[in-house]
Parts: sequence; C-alpha cells; structure tokens
Amino acid sequence: MIDLHSHLLPGIDDGPRTIEDTVELARQSLDQGVTHMICTPHIHIGVFDNNRESIKDVFDSTVNTLRESEISIRLSYSCEVRIGVEITDWILQSKIPLLGFWEGKAALLLELPHSHIPAGADSLIKWLLKNNIQPIIPHPERNRDILENYDRATWLKSLGVLFQATAGSFTGTFGSNVESLVWRMLNDNLFAYVASDMHNLSKRPNEMSKAYKAVLNQNGESMAKNLFVNTPKKITLQTIWQ
Repeated sequence: MIDLHSHLLPGIDDGPRTIEDTVELARQSLDQGVTHMICTPHIHIGVFDNNRESIKDVFDSTVNTLRESEISIRLSYSCEVRIGVEITDWILQSKIPLLGFWEGKAALLLELPHSHIPAGADSLIKWLLKNNIQPIIPHPERNRDILENYDRATWLKSLGVLFQATAGSFTGTFGSNVESLVWRMLNDNLFAYVASDMHNLSKRPNEMSKAYKAVLNQNGESMAKNLFVNTPKKITLQTIWQ
C-alpha cells in the first residue's frame, strides 16, 4: 500500500518526538503492509512553523537513520498545510512541498480545522484550482461542520476538491459518529483514497491494513485496491522515492 499522509518525521510537529519513535512507527507501518509513505508534517502558522527547508532537513536525517536500521520502507516528503490566506503567497513563491499530481495539477494536502469550515474556504479552493493546484482535503469525516450537516461535504466536493479518508476512521479510532460518517461518504463515492494520518504508536498508529480489510469486506476488492493502492500510485507516479 502507498500511504500519502503520515506524521513520521521526529520533533517537527505533533507526531513522534524522537528518532527512536520514528523507527518504531516505520516498522509498524511495514507490518501494516505499507511499502511507500509520504511524510506530511503540519505547516500551521504559530503552531508548527515548518517550511520546505526545515522539512527536508529532518526528512534527510530520518531516511539515513532508517537505512542504517535496515527498514526498507520507501519515503518521500510533502506537508499538510492548514488552510489560510497566506497559502496563495506560499504557492506563488514555491514555498510548499506538494504531494504529487492529479490530472495535470499539482496536489496539495489542505487541512481544515476540525471544528468548522472557515469562511472563504471556497474562494481559496477556486483560486488553487485556477492556479493549477488540486486541493486534497484530509479527514473531512472528522470535521464538526460536516458531522452536523452532510450537505457541507457534498458542497465542498462540488467545488472540485478531492477527499482523503483516514484509515482509523473505518476502525472506530475516532468514535462511532466518525465511523458512521466515513462509511456513508465512502458509499457515496466521495473519497479518492485512504491514508493513515499516523502520529504515534499509543493512540494514532498506522491502521492501513485494518482499514483495507474493512473496506474489502464491505465494498469489495476493486474499491479497496483503488483507495489504498491505485489512486495513491497515480498521484505519486512522478514522485522520487528515497
């Protein structure tokens, strides 16, 4: 499987604190059947002030450590950027490491707050699409606005975004309400792919294998392969893996 959303890099956001934790997370991800993973630390002004350079420095160090530890997972890096007005300048200045490509557009992992869909989100989405950037919204099933009003999900989708589901949402990690919503959205064909969004071994491990089996059992092999393998492979077709 190809995991397009993970917090594997140590000491850079709310993921693993140490390189030792990173090594264990990488091993656990391999056990889950993940062969390729994109490291997507947060970029969130005033909270996680990462940038292309700081992410690459930690990424390069992490790759070296995993090679020394003989962990064979293939890695690349991007980011999960919190929605905000500054994104337009960052895009124009090429300050954000993008995720891959989707139908000729560069793909951007664009995070909403869990609490709501901010005013102006539609304007930013339209600007991104006009500027050849495909916004991908991770974990919409965990957004409170969408949990309270399903029409907010279909509205966002109608703007042209892609949705990424979190593996743990299918396994009950985020509660029964999220689990119910993620299955409803899946059955309505709203998701492009599934990713782990793993942060740590204790509460947010990689659950790709469990989620794959759940989707396989309920929706069949074709959908499971598209969500966990085929679509992520398409997005990362031009990615250079380390």
